[in-house]
Amino acid sequence: SRDCPGHRPRSQPLRRLQASSDVMQRMQEVLRGDLMREFLAEFISTYVMMVFGLGSVAQKVLGGSDYGTYLSINLGFGFGVAMGVHMAGGISGAHMNCAITFTSCMLGQMPWKKFPIYTMGQCFGSFLASVTIYGLYYALIWYTNGNLTVTGPRATAGIFATYPASHMTLWRGFIDETYLTGLLQLCLLAITDKKNSPALQGTHALVIGVLVVTIGLSLGMNTGYAINPSRDLPPRIFTSIAGWGNEVFTAGNSWWWVPVVAPLLGAVMGAIIYLIFVGSSNTSQNRNVEVMPKELIPKTAFSFSPFQSSMQ
Repeated sequence: SRDCPGHRPRSQPLRRLQASSDVMQRMQEVLRGDLMREFLAEFISTYVMMVFGLGSVAQKVLGGSDYGTYLSINLGFGFGVAMGVHMAGGISGAHMNCAITFTSCMLGQMPWKKFPIYTMGQCFGSFLASVTIYGLYYALIWYTNGNLTVTGPRATAGIFATYPASHMTLWRGFIDETYLTGLLQLCLLAITDKKNSPALQGTHALVIGVLVVTIGLSLGMNTGYAINPSRDLPPRIFTSIAGWGNEVFTAGNSWWWVPVVAPLLGAVMGAIIYLIFVGSSNTSQNRNVEVMPKELIPKTAFSFSPFQSSMQ
């Protein structure tokens, strides 16, 4: 009876609980879709990588030698990549780099329909990581006296995006970024090619992190080794919104497009070189050498692509 004392207090919580359960069930159904899971995996892995990487730069710029060195920046990005691989390797392959995704699609290792999904996840993760670092290191406002600059002795835009060294020209920088990304892709193929000499089982994340550190320590001085459009463009867009202005796009003779275009070209070239010089010797054994793919792995809830094939 409606007049029964205590009827409403019992029924309303039950209805709320049922409604909440229905919402959770619908959310779970949406998240079970492969594309959504891969989007979220790329988002969270890129976010983790970028928070560690950008944080290491922020500590060096704002704290000086007391809180960071060039080595610490490279370690921040390298181990950030390793953590990202652990975060999403079994779901999306943890590309965290749209140049790697682009190459996978070019070589037919994954369908083109996934390229915008992966790229959006990576860019959103990178952008949110920039927002996070800006919030955590709000000391940069104090450091600059509120004057956010792209160049000069108190420049802070370089915390978020890459800019060429003063001795570099635009086209030399383009060649540099193309070469470094090609080297990255070349080594990734070697690390994950089960018909060659892949990394030992369970060590792929660490080895890939060491690869990123090595590139930075050996070849990072000229351009800051963006080697990843998803790493560079979203933070640059954030800085233009957050107070640095349009100079983030005009600095370095309009450098902004180089870390977007050059890595795409370099990754494809690196893959082609590997397939010609190394992969051809394994053609009879394995016609589908993996770049950073997921599609050739049997679909299970926790298949660890792209590395599982090299461990089988």
